[in-house]
Amino acid sequence: MTTLNRFFPGDRIIRLQLLIIVAVAVLFSFTLGGSFYSVGNFQSISSQLPILGMLALGMGITMLTGGINLSVIAGANACSLAMAAILVAHPNQPEYFALAMLAGLVIAVLIGALNGALIAYIGVSPILATLGTMTLIGGLNILLTNGAVISGFPAAIQYLSNGSLLGIPVALLLFLLVALLLWVLLEHTTLGRSLYLMGSNEQATRFSGVNTHKVTLAVYVLSALLGWGAALLMMSKFNSAKAGYGDSYLLVTILASVLGGINPDGGFGRIIGLVLALIVLQMLESGLNLMGVSSYLTMALWGCVLILFIALQNRKS
Repeated sequence: MTTLNRFFPGDRIIRLQLLIIVAVAVLFSFTLGGSFYSVGNFQSISSQLPILGMLALGMGITMLTGGINLSVIAGANACSLAMAAILVAHPNQPEYFALAMLAGLVIAVLIGALNGALIAYIGVSPILATLGTMTLIGGLNILLTNGAVISGFPAAIQYLSNGSLLGIPVALLLFLLVALLLWVLLEHTTLGRSLYLMGSNEQATRFSGVNTHKVTLAVYVLSALLGWGAALLMMSKFNSAKAGYGDSYLLVTILASVLGGINPDGGFGRIIGLVLALIVLQMLESGLNLMGVSSYLTMALWGCVLILFIALQNRKS
C-alpha cells in the first residue's frame, strides 16, 4: 500500500463526515429548532462523548491490526470497581488515592497482557480471545461485588466531569488530548507504522523483521489502558462504579471505528476519522432523543447502519 493510496481515501472519508455533521446540524435545526442548540444539549453531548471516545479509541487501535477487543468495557468496569473500592474504603487519604489509581492501572495492564498473550503467543483469534476475557472479567466483576454499586468519590474524581477550562469541559479536553497523543503514536512512531503494516499483512510484516508478537501485546495493553481512562470518566460522571456500566457502548465503539474509516480487516484508519464519527453519532443520538425516539430503536438503527456499512465495504472490495 503506497502512502498516497493510504491517505487519500482517509481524506475523502473525513470530508464526507464533515458534510454529514453539517447536514445533521441543519436537519435538526429545522425539526427541533433551538432545543438542539441549547446549552443543556451540548453539555449532554460533551459529557457522553469522552467516555465513548476513550472506549472507541481502545477498540479502534485493535481493529487497525485486524483484531478486535470485545473486553474493553468489561475491563474498564474492573478498573473502576477496584479503584472505587479503595477510594471508598479510605476516603480523603492522598496515599490511598494514588494506590487506587495504580491498582486500576495494573489491572488494565494485566487484562491487556492476557488478551495480547492469548492472541500473539497462543494463536487464539482476537474475537474469541476477547470474548472469553470479556465473559471472565464480567463474571468476576459481578461475583466480587454481588452486582452492587460503589459510590461516593473524592472531589478530584468528580472534577473530571464537573470541571471546565475556558468554558470547555475537562473530560472533553482530556479525551482530545489522548486522541492527539494516540495520533502522534500511530503516525510518527515505529510502533504505529508496525501496527498499520500488521493490519495490511501480518506475515509479510513478520518476515520484514518486525516482532509482531510484541506489537500485538503492546496494542492490547494500550487498548486496556484507554479503557482505564474511560473508567475514570465513568466514575466521575456517575459518581459510582458498577459491573454493568457501559454495556450498551460496545456496539457504538465498533460502529464509530468502522464509520470513522477503520478497516475491520486492519491496515487502514485514522484517529481524526474516528473522532468525527463519534461526533456524528452523538449528534444523531441527541437529536433522536429530543424527538422522543426510543433508545432501543436508536440501538437497532446503529446495528442496521453497521451491517449496511460493512456489507457495502465488502461489496466494493
